[in-house]
Amino acid sequence: MVREELSRVLNAQERAEFAYHWGFFARLAQLPPEGEWRIWLILAGRGFGKTRAGSEWVRSIAEGNSQARIALVSSSLAEARSVMVEGESGIIACCPPERRPVFEPSLRRLRFPNGAQAQLFSAAEPELLRGPQHTHAWCDEVCKWPLAHERATRCWDNLLMGLRLGSDPRIAVTTTPRSVPLITRILEQEENGEAAVTRGSTYDNSINLPQRFLAAIEGEFAGSQQARQEIDGEILTDIEGALWTRSMVEHARETGERPDDARVVVAVDPPASANGDACGIIVAALGQDQIGRVLADCTIEQASPEQWARRVAAAAEEWNADRVVAEANQGGAMVSSVLRAANNTLPIKLVHASRGKVARAEPVAALYEIGRVRHCGLFPQLEDQICGLKTGGEYAGPGRSPDRADALVWALTELMLGPSHRPRVLPI
Repeated sequence: MVREELSRVLNAQERAEFAYHWGFFARLAQLPPEGEWRIWLILAGRGFGKTRAGSEWVRSIAEGNSQARIALVSSSLAEARSVMVEGESGIIACCPPERRPVFEPSLRRLRFPNGAQAQLFSAAEPELLRGPQHTHAWCDEVCKWPLAHERATRCWDNLLMGLRLGSDPRIAVTTTPRSVPLITRILEQEENGEAAVTRGSTYDNSINLPQRFLAAIEGEFAGSQQARQEIDGEILTDIEGALWTRSMVEHARETGERPDDARVVVAVDPPASANGDACGIIVAALGQDQIGRVLADCTIEQASPEQWARRVAAAAEEWNADRVVAEANQGGAMVSSVLRAANNTLPIKLVHASRGKVARAEPVAALYEIGRVRHCGLFPQLEDQICGLKTGGEYAGPGRSPDRADALVWALTELMLGPSHRPRVLPI
């Protein structure tokens, strides 16, 4: 109603300018908070509107200060350009045409008409922030910044040491939460007033999001603790005594191309009955670099033996698996016959659990700890389960049984802890 009234009293030029008046369209949570904060952290679920908030903050700084020198830091230069600068909610799209900055890709620089500048940086190259000085910085998706060799924290430290221009240097941080050391460090500064934290959920912005997106994200994370993280914007905490921590899982995250596979297996943890627990089905590979990689979680719930066997056969075909490893404690002959009925060419290996779940899982968790395993994607329900396995034999994760975690353990044991991977004892 207010917009309709304004459209009647404003001329064409005023209406065009009004479309870029962010303060009128933004939600309160997307506007900088009051106070003397040094860091403004927006910690919110996917689709909250974090990128738009960050872009508009940069625009307001640049338009209000011709001497502004702003660092734009993302996990890579490609993401800084495609999301922060040229994205649908990026800086260029947020600026009125007559005040739109010029992007100089070869120099990794945005030049605003009034003289303000913004420089692009990659968190993968923290040393490039050693030397440059800035008045402000916008750091996007810091929870995705590379963790290897402490690149994320080194990048942050170098940025802080260069934030020494102007009278009021500040940083805006926009990210979906994950349990990583840098985000913990920033949150600790909330108590002393150095950091102001805005928290929010995907649903806070539901009016601007397609229903198909909302349905898809609910389907992906439904029933998992990570729904609290990816949708509600909460940071998941570790269970005391757990074999896996969230930080271990995040360190194992891998994107991009992977080396050629030396072996691929599909591991199966069959349910005790058709109406019982889920049938855990995990696809994993051993790369030519001797790193184990989790490729897919094909687990199926409340399925008949014929249904889960067909799912196993489909996974083996899709990933060109050279072996199907199935736990046979719940009736080895039945498991084998059901799988053979789905595909009589499946290369099946039956394994028997002589130790408890946690005892079998401990050496696999050790592989994660020394960096020998990677997750090629997000596997929220599987990751919830492995983070619920505790020393001493207790399971404190979601559901009655860690079916996905059991299948993962069988897969990585076959690939990396079998007899062929034990050191040879040479005769003296």
